[in-house]
Amino acid sequence: MGHKVHPYGFRIGVIKPWLAKWYADRDYATLLQEDMRIRQLVGRQLSNASVSQVEIERGINHVTVTVHSAKPGIVIGKGGANVEALRTNIGKLTDKKVKLEIKEILQPELDAALVAQNVANQLERRIAFRKAMKQAIQRSIKAGAKGVKVQVSGRLGGSEMSRTEWDREGRIPLGTLRADISYGLVHAHTTYGRIGVKAWIYRGEQLADRPGLARTEPREQRRPRGGRGRGSSAARAAAPDRAASAAEPAAPKPAAPPTRADGAAPADAAAPAAPESAPSKPSAGAEEA
Repeated sequence: MGHKVHPYGFRIGVIKPWLAKWYADRDYATLLQEDMRIRQLVGRQLSNASVSQVEIERGINHVTVTVHSAKPGIVIGKGGANVEALRTNIGKLTDKKVKLEIKEILQPELDAALVAQNVANQLERRIAFRKAMKQAIQRSIKAGAKGVKVQVSGRLGGSEMSRTEWDREGRIPLGTLRADISYGLVHAHTTYGRIGVKAWIYRGEQLADRPGLARTEPREQRRPRGGRGRGSSAARAAAPDRAASAAEPAAPKPAAPPTRADGAAPADAAAPAAPESAPSKPSAGAEEA
């Protein structure tokens, strides 16, 4: 069976922060349902404002809701009318003081939720799914993404049998915790059924100390590792000996004697020295003398 893990939840506490920052002991279920109603309200009321994510932070007597949007002007509205209406509606869901913050997304092409939402909107307008996927991928790559993957599932093109199609460019290292991967899932409601759109965007490795600070410098190339077992350890132990022997200068070889054209050695060539003979042992008579 598959072992797929949510890319954001997999990295929470490592390079990603929590989207809900509060603690509750007895009222946990009540506050969790309240968070879900707040998120649904924001998504429903700001459906055309390109909202990527909603952060909720609770204090003793207040609730801080942070909305990340690519179109902050629509969220704020004329003279701040939309913000006040949203704050009033959120206040009806909770009995605490509501504080609303708006944060702008500077590069919506690198946010997977917004990319998936864009593809879903095109599918609802009956645009070919392959064209929509390829255009979204090209825009994200042009914006600086290291890798993009888009997948659509459902009755594509109004076909009777549902299927899954996907397209990818670059690399998506889902198993690397340092990899800053944005993930988004959006449903496109078409006349022939619901089509799911998923998007993964790899924005580089995050090497900062605090979650949320991404850096996209390329990683240094790793040194190749040796194999496992006794052979590799023996080879590593013998490596310094080989290096020491290579550093020692080689002894000069004796020059070969010159030869004549007929192959015989010249007369003035020095004859090889005869090996020294061992000293002869004196005879028994000499010892008596």
